[in-house]
Amino acid sequence: MALSISAVVLLAIIVFILIKKSGLKAVHALVCVLLGFYLASSTVAPTISELTSNIAGMIGGIKF
Repeated sequence: MALSISAVVLLAIIVFILIKKSGLKAVHALVCVLLGFYLASSTVAPTISELTSNIAGMIGGIKF
């Protein structure tokens, strides 16, 4: 059985857990979100996108 989940949903869950359990402040999470938006509009965005796609492909290719 394969489970597919969006990277955005996964990251949102991780941020929520970090805010609740690890003491991540909401302001810090907001700064991380803003950094993500600025990175998405920068020249490194295609490289980051390719890297995350490759990592997701590697994880998806693991056989249990």
